[in-house]
Amino acid sequence: MEITSAKFVISNTRLDKCPQDGKPEYAFIGRSNVGKSSLINMLTRNNKLAMISSTPGKTLLINHFIINNEWYLVDLPGYGYAQRGKKQQEQIKILIENYVLEREQMTCLFVLIDSRHAPQAIDLEFMEWLGENGIPFAIVFTKADKLSGGKLKENVEAYKQKLLEQWEELPPIFATSSEKKTGRKELLDYIDSINKGL
Repeated sequence: MEITSAKFVISNTRLDKCPQDGKPEYAFIGRSNVGKSSLINMLTRNNKLAMISSTPGKTLLINHFIINNEWYLVDLPGYGYAQRGKKQQEQIKILIENYVLEREQMTCLFVLIDSRHAPQAIDLEFMEWLGENGIPFAIVFTKADKLSGGKLKENVEAYKQKLLEQWEELPPIFATSSEKKTGRKELLDYIDSINKGL
């Protein structure tokens, strides 16, 4: 699939304010500073689409972008950002849960993981919660260019082993680099294949 148009549609905190046209939605989520905005910009080849903030944890809203007038790319708030107060953390948790559990148009959730780190409890718990709730998701390892090929493989393998302690089969896994444009075709082809089957 090639992206020919990507436009910002709306930012909000309420499900009833999300687009109501029934088009499929592919949402991106991850811990703060995982490289979500960079990945979205790389996929759409538009460096200004998702604002890249030097301060982690800036996305506090559900952001909808319409792609090729056919489907939505949804940028969700990052989870687990400690600098936020308890009240704000709770608000974001509710926002994420409401969207993920109740948004019927959400076709697949892409969970972003920083490939440089060992498996983190917060990510594993989040994926376990998705599994318990039957939410279709894929794992996207970001910042793959920051590691040698061998180390990247090792870290991805460590994650797989950890997940297989709980799961019988693994979700789709992608390795990406916003700098090198790695994984762009694979991710877009995956979205395209789902769209064709809808």
